[in-house]
Amino acid sequence: MTQPDSVQWWRVTPFFLLHAAVGLVAVVGWSPAAIVVALLTYAVRVFALTAFYHRYFSHRTFRTSRLVQFLGAFIGAMATQRGPIWWAAHHRHHHRASDTPDDIHSPKQQGFAWSHMLWFMTRSGYRTDPRMVKDWLKFPELRWLDRWDWFAPVVLAVGLFLLGEAIRGLLPTTNTSGWQLVVWGYVVSTIAVYHVTFSINSLAHRFGSRRYPTRDDSRNNWWLALLTFGEGWHNNHHYFPNSARQGFRWWEIDLTFYILCVMSWLGLVWDLKPVPSHVVRPDARQLEPGAGVG
Repeated sequence: MTQPDSVQWWRVTPFFLLHAAVGLVAVVGWSPAAIVVALLTYAVRVFALTAFYHRYFSHRTFRTSRLVQFLGAFIGAMATQRGPIWWAAHHRHHHRASDTPDDIHSPKQQGFAWSHMLWFMTRSGYRTDPRMVKDWLKFPELRWLDRWDWFAPVVLAVGLFLLGEAIRGLLPTTNTSGWQLVVWGYVVSTIAVYHVTFSINSLAHRFGSRRYPTRDDSRNNWWLALLTFGEGWHNNHHYFPNSARQGFRWWEIDLTFYILCVMSWLGLVWDLKPVPSHVVRPDARQLEPGAGVG
């Protein structure tokens, strides 16, 4: 019998094949259009993961309509990091047990490689604890997206192929093709999204500064914050996870929060939970660690 925490290599073969497929850039070549598409698919999916998978589904830091909720979940699923219910369940558990022996992806407990990616290749990593996500299980469309989590990435890949072929037909001098956009816009971009977001579990618990004395090893890391649109302010987030904003100070760039603000002006989201004044005041570090955890 397979042990609960042993890596099930056969189940993650596509994960490693996707990494190997990066080598196809030597076959399809590159074009300005391919680079632009890769950057766009990176940015859109990082935002969907940070704004919806993390701040909305995991922490409910703002409200939105059922349609926008589904669209955010669908675009997040295009990042090929499984469905929003699975993602939220594991993240909520992480906050309850952060850096303790019960934390499934703690670099302190299991080391860098495990916290970065091996944890979700295990039987327990594939499992979803329904007790953690009772609020989302009532939505059949979210349950469907979790059950068929491969569908959104396939839609993205097919869309990129059709776009590339259309560009090749209309603008043949651009040296763009369908397979080129698939390789750059899906394969290369997805690998980048993988390791940038995975780094919050691994690197953001090892490198950076600690403004707040949380019970875990979470740290603020400015360059991870830039790459992940604000998620790198991880110590801030672990101290008070119930805010839609993770860059608590004005100089802490949080692109996800800025975009959410624009969406709120447009009426697409509302009730963005703020950072309380007592959290950002100079003596906040003297408060009870994890006081904002809910």
